[in-house]
Amino acid sequence: MKTDWKNGRVVECDGLENRYRGNSIGGSNPSSSAIRLCSANIGWESIHHPRNKQKMQKIKRCEWCGDDPLYIQYHDNEWGRLVTDDKIMFEFLTLESAQAGLSWITVLRKRENYRKAFANFDIKKVAKFGEADIERLMHDSGIIRNRLKIRSAITNAQRFIEIQKEFGSFCNYIKNFLPNGKPVVNKPKSLSDIPARSDLSDAIARDMKKRGFKFFGTTICYAHLQATGYVNDHLMHCQFRKR
Repeated sequence: MKTDWKNGRVVECDGLENRYRGNSIGGSNPSSSAIRLCSANIGWESIHHPRNKQKMQKIKRCEWCGDDPLYIQYHDNEWGRLVTDDKIMFEFLTLESAQAGLSWITVLRKRENYRKAFANFDIKKVAKFGEADIERLMHDSGIIRNRLKIRSAITNAQRFIEIQKEFGSFCNYIKNFLPNGKPVVNKPKSLSDIPARSDLSDAIARDMKKRGFKFFGTTICYAHLQATGYVNDHLMHCQFRKR
């Protein structure tokens, strides 16, 4: 890849595909990020131009998002922002369940494919998926083709609707577990201060299991609470902590 910094554009791209290494958060490297941006026809220079890169480095974020543009966008615009829309709650529940045993970035890269495959996360439509839909999804290379996870998404949609009928909304159901019905605000100074689970996620996951939800243990539940803003785990120095 060659870049004309004077004119701020990529002048040659080697066409290589993204080659991330590792399954943990922040497992990418700068070169692979650049390659993915180039191959995706996204302005590589918008991230890696020296001037813009300096600006990005001044922004203080949670370190887990590293320098991956997709992770940065997710961290800055979604992660930890309070969700009050049940459709979005179901979207995250479906994606979090699909993530079990995998890295979150793997699922994020397939998010749009999931949206198309699962009827734009229309809860009622997904709840009515049958065997034909399962076979269709098993042949969809854009999603994680795990039959148990696909079935669990359908089952979870059915259980989700039951909760809506009982509590008015899934958001109300979650708030029922929160101290005074308000999000938990933690004060982590480093990534090592952020737990993988909590008593809150234990309680919610245990109750959801009794109600018939699948692939939603306490660790996935805690990640769901973080993503939807019911637990604020942005690091103390992160500029997005209070947004």
